[in-house]
Amino acid sequence: MLLLLTYISSLIFSQNTEIFIGIEKKISVENIIIRDFKTKTSDTFINDIANNIKEIVRADLLFSRYFKVIEIEEDIKTDENLKYLSRLGNYILSAEIDLSTSTITIIATLFKISEKRNLFKKIYSSDLNALRKIAHTLSDDIVESIKNVKGIATSRITFSNDSTGYKEIYMIDYDGENLKQLTNHRSISIVPKWSADGTKIFYTSYRYGNPDLFIIDFREGKIKIFSKIQGLNIAGGTSPDNNKLILTMSRGKDPSIYTIEIHSKEIQNLISNFGVCSSPTFSPDGKEVAFISDRAGNPQLYIYNLETKRYRKLTNFHWVDSPNWSNSGKWIVFSGRETKHEKLNIFITDPTTSVIMRLTRNEGDNEDPSFSPDSRFITFISTRNGKREIYVMDIDGSAPHLLSSKIKGNSYTPMWSR
Repeated sequence: MLLLLTYISSLIFSQNTEIFIGIEKKISVENIIIRDFKTKTSDTFINDIANNIKEIVRADLLFSRYFKVIEIEEDIKTDENLKYLSRLGNYILSAEIDLSTSTITIIATLFKISEKRNLFKKIYSSDLNALRKIAHTLSDDIVESIKNVKGIATSRITFSNDSTGYKEIYMIDYDGENLKQLTNHRSISIVPKWSADGTKIFYTSYRYGNPDLFIIDFREGKIKIFSKIQGLNIAGGTSPDNNKLILTMSRGKDPSIYTIEIHSKEIQNLISNFGVCSSPTFSPDGKEVAFISDRAGNPQLYIYNLETKRYRKLTNFHWVDSPNWSNSGKWIVFSGRETKHEKLNIFITDPTTSVIMRLTRNEGDNEDPSFSPDSRFITFISTRNGKREIYVMDIDGSAPHLLSSKIKGNSYTPMWSR
């Protein structure tokens, strides 16, 4: 019981980063030319909106690490001009912005210079309040069109925060903008987990005295109780097909790993007689579960194969917690202490070889890691500035930065949307 009690208790109450070559294969960087986003008016307000959208897209493309951005003003596609532009880059992004009452419309064109053709010409339209969302959508479309991978600009991060004097559940865009408080239970609400389809957030709240499991359903626009069985009800995440929730439950016994059918609410004890178990996370193919158990004495990282019913131990640390499996299936990130007296740090392991690499060092406590949807970035909690704040870093531990200075108070257990 010590592991879970300590875990719950911790929720209630100059870089020296090591870079590891080989975690991610080298990615080719494309030069993309962005023209000034045009409007059909000289209205300052509309032109400011156009510039704002352009800056959001520019920041998204730079964050992705896939592009070098070159900005120019000319809009001439003569052969001579294209010959000059081809020396700067191979793609040109241009857009026209129109504002009608409260509706913003973007007509965006992505042109491939070497082939002298449009990769796409798309129209994006929404109300003015969703300006950042349509800019992020455009960014993701550019990434997918050129790199043939899904972008992460429309992804979001959920977390628990105590800035109101209570722990409530929040959500923020991946770039640290658009912060929203999602709950107002005036209690302890912790450990939010996205559903696989991104339409729900499961979280634990003591609103009614017991650590019950709640759902924020974005499609229905409702918050409702999912599980109120006596004892711990702490979500670990949904299965890839979104039909099952894996979670930590106690049910009057030592905490262990269970699954619940999302629709029928049928409960199955997945892992039993294995000591105190917690923090489960599905592999992206749904065939395995990573989890924490104190079976070996101190809490360690294990993998359970759902088909063979076999376990394997991946760590031999003093303390391990909060594993998260990458969508690529190649990595599991976790927090831990290799020795008794060191700070908590973030580590990454290849579950097939059990090779472990440290990503943080000598910068406060670092814990609660979660992968970005494309498995190339990690968000985590760090106390390097004296309080619990959300950071983001590249998968190799490089370029750590504060997610947002707008988040007040202390934050806990961030999870990136899938």
